[in-house]
This record gives sequence, C-alpha cells and structure tokens, in this order.
Amino acid sequence: MYDIIRQLEERRARARAGGGKARVKAQHDRGKLTARERLDLLLDPDSFEEWDMFVEHRSTEFNMDKNFVPGDGVVVGHGNINGRLVFVYSQDFTVFGGSLSETHAEKICKIMDQAIKVGAPIIGLNDSGGARIQEGVSSLAGYGEVFHRNVMASGVVPQISVVMGPCAGGAVYSPAITDYVFMVKDTSYMFVTGPDVVKAVTHEEVTQEELGGAITHSTKSGVADMAFETDVDALEQLRIFVDFIPSSNLERPPEIPTDDQANRQEPSLDTLIPEDPNASYDVMELISKVVDENNFFELQPDYAKNIIVGYGRMDGATVGIVANQPTVLAGCLDINASVKAARFIRFCDCFNIPIIMLVDVPGFLPGTQQENGGLIRHGAKLLFAFAEATVPKVTIITRKAYGGAYIVMGSKHLRGDVNYAWPSAEIAVMGAKGAVEIIFRGDLNNEEKIKERELEYQQRFSNPFHVGTRGYIDDVIMPHNTRWRIIRSLRMLKNKKQELPWKKHGNIPL
Repeated sequence: MYDIIRQLEERRARARAGGGKARVKAQHDRGKLTARERLDLLLDPDSFEEWDMFVEHRSTEFNMDKNFVPGDGVVVGHGNINGRLVFVYSQDFTVFGGSLSETHAEKICKIMDQAIKVGAPIIGLNDSGGARIQEGVSSLAGYGEVFHRNVMASGVVPQISVVMGPCAGGAVYSPAITDYVFMVKDTSYMFVTGPDVVKAVTHEEVTQEELGGAITHSTKSGVADMAFETDVDALEQLRIFVDFIPSSNLERPPEIPTDDQANRQEPSLDTLIPEDPNASYDVMELISKVVDENNFFELQPDYAKNIIVGYGRMDGATVGIVANQPTVLAGCLDINASVKAARFIRFCDCFNIPIIMLVDVPGFLPGTQQENGGLIRHGAKLLFAFAEATVPKVTIITRKAYGGAYIVMGSKHLRGDVNYAWPSAEIAVMGAKGAVEIIFRGDLNNEEKIKERELEYQQRFSNPFHVGTRGYIDDVIMPHNTRWRIIRSLRMLKNKKQELPWKKHGNIPL
C-alpha cells in the first residue's frame, strides 16, 4: 500500500514537472507561462480537477518507446471561473513541444465530450508545435477527432481558444471552428504553412509575425477576436469575458446585480448627433452611456472598425451590441464588417443573448474592390444571420439608414421585435442628392431647381415620421431615454418564443 502511494506521488511529481527545469526556464525566457501556471491564473483557487494525469503515448517509432512523460503534453480537466463550471485543456510546450499525439487528442476529446454532456464551456489554451510527426497518421487522426468534437459542440456550449504559442498546420483548424479566438502578442502564431514553406513555394520573404502573429490576425485577417500583451493579461480578460456568456444553449446568460438605475437618463445623448449630416460622431459614447455602469467588452476592436460588436449588460443581463461606427468609412458596411457582425449575431442567437442594433449606415461601401471581393455574398451573410435569429432583437436608428443597409441592420422586415428611431433618423432608399439626380435627371442643368428638389426630398425623408406611418418603426424616442426604452423592451421580450420552419439547417451563403 505504502509503495503504491509512493509511486503515485512520484508519478504526480513527474507529470507536474512537465519537460523539466531547463525547458520550463526556456518557456519563461520566451515570456510564456507553463501549462499549469496558466490554469492556476485562469481558474478559481483550488477548483481544478485534473483528469488523465498518468496517460502516456503509445508510440514506438523513432526511439519514442524510450521517452515517456506522464500527461503526454496536455493538462486537462474541469474547474470554476467565478464559481461557474468550465472544462479546460492546456497544452504543455515543454513536453514534446506540446505536439498532439493519439493519446494527447484522446485526453482533449474526453473533456469535450463531458462538457457537451453537462453543458459547460470548453476553453483550450493552445501552445503546440502541431501534429507529432513520429506518430504519422495517428496524430492526424487525433486532430480529426478533436475537429469532430468542435463541430458537435458548436452551438451547444461556448468554445473559446486562447492561442498562447505556435499553432501551425492542422492545429489552426480547431481554434478556427471555436466561437472565439484570443491571441498573445509576440508569442503566439497561427498559420497553415510557416514562413519557410511560403518562401519555398511562393518565394515570399515573410516573418512569423507578419504571416500569422496576433497583430496580423486581429487587424487584417479577422481570425483573432482579441490580441493581448501577455499571458497574464489574456487570462485575466478571459475570466471577465466568461461572465458575459451562458454555460450552454439551454441557459440564459448570467445576470450580475447592478446599482445602475434602469430608467437612468443621459441628457448628453440629445446632442450626440451633429447638426451637419455629413459630420461624424463616436458611437462608443452612445454604447457606454446606455449599458450598465459604462461596462462594454468590445470584440475585434482593431478589425473592420466601421462596425462595433461586443457585450454589455442592461438591467444586469448580458446583451450583444452591433453598432455602425460613423468615424470609420462613415459607418458603411463592407465585406469585413458584414462577416464580423454576422458571426457575432449567430453566436448571440445560439446562446440566448438579446441583440441590440445601433444603426447609422449610409449604405454598403461602393467600389470594384468590394464588388469583386464578393460584397453581395458577404453582405447576405449579415442579412441571413439577423433574419434567422430568434432571440429578442431591438433596433435603434440614430441617423442615416439608407438602402439595402437599412434592411440588413435589424429592420422590422427581418423580424426585428422592437424598432425605435431618434428624431434625427433619416430612412430612405438613398441620400437626397443621389435620389434627386436620379428622379429628376432632366433638371440636372438647372442648379436652382435641383436645390429645390433636394430640399423637398430632405423635408420628406430626413425624419422618421413617414416610416412611422407604415409601422416600420414602433416609436420615435428621445435620445436621453434610450437606455430605459431598450430595457423596457427587453423586459417585455424576456419570454419570447419563436419557431423556425423545420429544417436540417439553413444554407447561409458562405
């Protein structure tokens, strides 16, 4: 008995030591934490329950039968974040470079299966060199099993990937399937093929950072939702983020008690919209003033800046916010903005999070680059996502809502539940100048008459009342009352139930 206990403690010590002191030091020298240090920061104290600590690989090729480390390069189990259950895996770069083997994959799959059964988020801390080459196709099969679980868990439990080291080849596809991808600057990378392969095939000279660093993916590709300065920063923000989302598709988002009065008025919003219709304003001011305690968690802040997405709370409960940003491209919708908003809306709909749309959009961005890039198809993704969503949907039109962009941005015609307009709202097919030049083309040589026509058009459409006569908006509200009107609407919609026609799934235009 005592001998077994001694062996148990020895095995536990070996597993906790990972790849040994030298490799742990190398990890620290790179500015990275170890797998277990990351879990200690992420999870509540003394809440982690580790599984499969003693698992070892089964490889015999290339002298692998002489090299065993308990745990096989990944720490898995479950714990709590702010008292709520989560399942986690943390890859250990000090053990075989965190490479995925058959048994490594089995450990990850085990906790993913359990998370789906009990309805709890899955968080992956990725720090891996990719497939373990010594195992050949068995490691690839392991990736396939993980990908399958990612797909099965999609829309059932939230999945969050934190890329904290290299992530290459097949290893990038698991994070890509998950709901959110966080990265760490200077230490994490994601690419299908590394710089050496790129150089060999295309003759391009490119660094790891340029090809797949955190800055690249959070500003250019849109693969990453957030890029953080350090491991510590990433894990601290992840703890905050998890509080906004429910544990599964069968739960409502968590509610956080607040002292912020639901009927709080914001007089400054009455002057937010400039007198000049072409002047911009920062919609972040509106967002921060309507959410509880000015607390807004923005996602993808450096990508497709013409649209803002993220989470806030209203009346203590989580809401997803989608807002046009007039300071960037005048708030126009383009390819990247459409995809960014569509994916966000679909997550909210999967997990019972009400959607608030703040609309000031002059249209879709014109130009050959956008059209040739498939703006029609990508813009249709946003249309599809909003129309399909059955969660409570509240839309506020603050200023311009023109053309197809008006329809796409949470209109009544796509089953918006409550649609409000500010007195400054302009809802029309297009702006006055463009409309008049089309309608009264024969008067283009008469400048005085064109100006009269523009004024006539503005008087008719530069207000929300003509839309109100058709029931396309439910009310014209004063800006200072926006918070209270949204909250009252959300209270009314709390028990909303809406069924879709039976289908296997829709065919969103990918």
